[in-house]
Amino acid sequence: MLTVHHLRISQSERIVWLCEELGIDYEVKLYNRREDNNLAPDEYKALHPMGIAPVITDAKDGQSLVLGESGAIMDYIVAKYAPDTPLVPGPDHPDFADHLFFYHWANATFMTNGMMALVATRMTGATELPPFVADRMAKSWKIIETRLGEADYFGGSQLTTADIMMGFQLTTSRAMSGMSIEHLPNLQAYLKRIGEREAYQRAMAKAEPGMPPKLD
Repeated sequence: MLTVHHLRISQSERIVWLCEELGIDYEVKLYNRREDNNLAPDEYKALHPMGIAPVITDAKDGQSLVLGESGAIMDYIVAKYAPDTPLVPGPDHPDFADHLFFYHWANATFMTNGMMALVATRMTGATELPPFVADRMAKSWKIIETRLGEADYFGGSQLTTADIMMGFQLTTSRAMSGMSIEHLPNLQAYLKRIGEREAYQRAMAKAEPGMPPKLD
């Protein structure tokens, strides 16, 4: 059985959303953050050497697996459970390159920029971002708004795993930071489309019960 170990209010929500879009058989195990420091509980940290979300466990074909890292988990689930899914355009698809870019850019650059901003403010007490970090953040949001003016989804004409990778930073993470997107109409329209997806609604109801998704 495939089990998604979801740490509340974390990027492991991506994996729940992926499973719902694929319609595969899986289960979700929820973990609440500690009250004293808002970090993962010891039970969650014990799942994987990195001690961070996301993590899946899987028992399939007589093998037992523990796997971390968003991209690795998504690639594993697609390959093992839904190799023909349209969520991953093939090399002959016109959206192939765009899908690849945003699928990897989500964590390699966009998420990293957000973490740099977090360190530069909350952990240092600074009231403004260093120019280098501010520039990278501004460029990232411009790329997002431009892309969503060109296509309905980050991966192109249809929802792909690139959108599932991007989603956390645009919704739950933004809810924590309080960032407004009033100046980003293309992103607003995109999040409305995402929020109307039944698979996304099911995923967030399972991953964050009682917490409405941040879609505006």
